[in-house]
Formats: sequence, structure tokens, C-alpha cells
Amino acid sequence: MPVRFLYVVLSFVLLSFTAARAEDPVVEAQSVISGQITALIHNDAEKAYSFASPGIRSLYPNKDQFLAMVRSNYEAVYHAGNYAFGRSKLIGGGEVVLQEVMISAKEGKDWTAIYEMRLMDDGSYKVNGVRMIRNTASQGI
Repeated sequence: MPVRFLYVVLSFVLLSFTAARAEDPVVEAQSVISGQITALIHNDAEKAYSFASPGIRSLYPNKDQFLAMVRSNYEAVYHAGNYAFGRSKLIGGGEVVLQEVMISAKEGKDWTAIYEMRLMDDGSYKVNGVRMIRNTASQGI
């Protein structure tokens, strides 16, 4: 009986940890950003487009128009070399997540992308905009 009780308690603890982690807005937003960057690196327009918010989809009503926009305006993201997540900021308790992403583009130039992530009615996050900032000088170590 004590072993069964310990098993039940351990199961609840593990499930609670998993549920809390799955509901972390920053982790969820970063997962979506990683998914979209990976899709863009692999030239998977359909997958990359699936991460766009309804607002972005209204501006670019199909995956081909969306990908053309990304190619022309977000070359550093489209051909990202390495990237890492920086600071994040929650707005409205997680309705909006602003996420900093540092990108080393393939041409050797460094960029900072600020992603605006919007919480959808279904509980998922979608990319609602990206602002690119060219890093022109080293900030040091």
C-alpha cells in the first residue's frame, strides 16, 4: 500500500510540473518562434505560415505571399545561422509576449529581432510582428 501511495503522489507531482511548464507563456512563445525559424530555414512556407497570427494572414492571404514578404524584409531570419533567445516581456498577463532573439545571419551580420507574440483564443501563440534591429557594434562580453 505505501508503494502505491508513493506512486500516486509522484505521478501528481510530475503531472503538475509538466502542466505548469506547458503553460509558461515565454516557453510557449519561444517554441513557436523556433518552429517558424526552423520552417523558414527549410524553406517550408506552409509550416512557417502556420505560425502567423490572423492579422499577419490578413495582410498576406497565402503562404507564397507570406514567404515572399519574409524573403524581402527579413533576410536575417529567413537565412538565420545561429540564434538565441534574449530577454522577454509579458504584457497583460501573457496576452502578448515580446521576445528578443539574437541572430547571427549567414552573411556574418548580427541582428536582434523583437517578436510580438499574441495569445489566441485556442491558447496557442502566433507571431504578430517582428522588428529587426541591426547590431552594428560589439557590446562586449
